[in-house]
Amino acid sequence: MPRGTIMWRIGQLARMAGVSERTLRHYDKIGLLAPAAVDGVTGYRWYGVAELSRLERIRGLRRLGLPLRQIADLLDAPDTHVRQALTEVVASIRRDIATLAATAAHAEDHLATPTSILPQQAVVGSRRLRVRRLWVDHPSELANICTASPGTLLTWLRGHPAGGFAAAVTAGDAREQLSLPSRTVVRAIAPASGGVVRAGQELFGWLHRHRLAVTGPTVEEHLVDADGAHAVVLEVTVNLR
Repeated sequence: MPRGTIMWRIGQLARMAGVSERTLRHYDKIGLLAPAAVDGVTGYRWYGVAELSRLERIRGLRRLGLPLRQIADLLDAPDTHVRQALTEVVASIRRDIATLAATAAHAEDHLATPTSILPQQAVVGSRRLRVRRLWVDHPSELANICTASPGTLLTWLRGHPAGGFAAAVTAGDAREQLSLPSRTVVRAIAPASGGVVRAGQELFGWLHRHRLAVTGPTVEEHLVDADGAHAVVLEVTVNLR
């Protein structure tokens, strides 16, 4: 160490700056903050005023939310580059806040309203079905329809039916072809214990609370796997507005 030069060993700098020696060694390893000198005999790292100033800038940028890999590019960059990076950080944080707020709202809704379903938004591709049109006087009739011909049931409803309503069911010998375009849906799986009718009522209630407009048919998909396990998937076409 040159005489008359203010230098500190790694432990001294760590205490002055309020960081750990491990952090300083990591910064050295990744090329972010190298010591001013390294004793060839003892291996001691020596740091000076320039390194202290650089360390404080690193810590300041870290507090502003910048990752180390980006800080390495900004330490010696003009302030305009730093401001642009911070603008992007703020935008990312705001997106995260919006996502967390939406998640919290969904969780609060689930806690406030007893329900057996967990609706999810999804974008589904187009499909073409061969269907037979029906007129249903009461929702209880749907159970017999689906039991007799398991497959896909479509209903044109905006909520719990007050009277009769139109429906269609897939059938291999049906003449009519029905095309469903690519669309945004809210999907839920009807629990075996609760029944499809109840799940449908809860799903429409969820859509109403979240102010989502129904813009197409409800698709009720009856699925059976190789082991005979049965599931019913409900999909309601919506406009996210």
